[in-house]
Amino acid sequence: MFDYSKYLTAIVMTAIAVWRFPAVRYGDFHRRALWGGYAGFAVALWLYTPAVMDAVDRIPVVDLDALLRHFASTAATIAALTYVATSYGKSTEAVVPRHVAVSRWIARASYKAGAVGVTLLTVLFFTVVDRRVQSQDFLIDHAGQWGVAVYMTVFYFFPLVTAAVCGYQWTRAARQAECTSMRIGLGLMGIAMWMGLVHSLARPGLLWVAVAFPLSPSAVRFAVDAESIWMDLLFLIVAVGASIPTTRAVAARWKTWRTLNRIYPLWFDLAEAFPGTSLYPPGRRLTELLQRVPIDVRLDRWTQDIADACERLRYYAPRDLVFAAEDVTASYSNPEPAAEAYWIKAALKAVDATPARVDASAPLREKPFVDTESEAAWLARVSAAYSDISEDQAQELLVYAARVEFEADQSPV
Repeated sequence: MFDYSKYLTAIVMTAIAVWRFPAVRYGDFHRRALWGGYAGFAVALWLYTPAVMDAVDRIPVVDLDALLRHFASTAATIAALTYVATSYGKSTEAVVPRHVAVSRWIARASYKAGAVGVTLLTVLFFTVVDRRVQSQDFLIDHAGQWGVAVYMTVFYFFPLVTAAVCGYQWTRAARQAECTSMRIGLGLMGIAMWMGLVHSLARPGLLWVAVAFPLSPSAVRFAVDAESIWMDLLFLIVAVGASIPTTRAVAARWKTWRTLNRIYPLWFDLAEAFPGTSLYPPGRRLTELLQRVPIDVRLDRWTQDIADACERLRYYAPRDLVFAAEDVTASYSNPEPAAEAYWIKAALKAVDATPARVDASAPLREKPFVDTESEAAWLARVSAAYSDISEDQAQELLVYAARVEFEADQSPV
């Protein structure tokens, strides 16, 4: 059961690292630092799982898995320090608050200290750590050895500093956050960091106690297993805390994605009818929805493509087609989007049947859009109605509008 918890923690942290991976390409230095912290801890957690440990044990370096996870954890803690320091941005104040100045100084110093720490860990690992026999559990099997106590004390220096800085900053930020989700998320992350501070003090303390007062293997195992459960809980709290503030962003992305999916039929037909309206030839639905272009940029571009194509349709549609579409849909439950959908579908039929006119036909009704989201929401309604209109219905409307226009032109003034 304990091994399953290791896999669960590693999977959760990996999922968050994968979820935030776009920050590596599109994000700023601040978001990249956050991703680096998650990625580093994910690697370290996987190196704690039995399957990965067995795979690393095949490399002819005794206890290499311990050294690798300590390297990964050190890199992750440095990234976490950088993230906290860059959270304040570039201050233009004449006097920088002390806690901000201290965080920035620690973050700047962490790179040099990290290089020194990694070098020192490597030297200690290959010199003072007794590695004659491959250990099943690095801490339990080496408990009571002063070399491992020194090695782990050096290693836990970085988590200790990181937990203290992050715990203070995130707890302070949680009290000042105006958004409830941000306040809860930062509060949980702050609690996790204080838990990490306790762990960073307890783990090397246990090893030094084992050096001074020989402990039974069962006592050491009980203490180490308890601390490991404590750390698994810590990482899960961090994962939950980091995810809560992003729920609103995830909901917004999901809403945008659904809107794109709904307006796709309308956008595809218009972009295909007028090559050059879109920046590139329209593709299949799945291909379009999985493009790497940011989703909000795609939505803005599609709404512009539809508006441009509708403007060009006016030079093919019969003069009073918009009024004929309104007459046909007057009895509908949602007549406004249905009328626009009828007009577009019938006008597209006219593109294939008649040449472009010199004068444009009557425009669509003006709508009080305030932003891209409101326009996209309207187009989603239009696209839903558009998909329900058959080719025969569009052709009948086009013939009707053309006949009305012809009769009007033939009638004496």
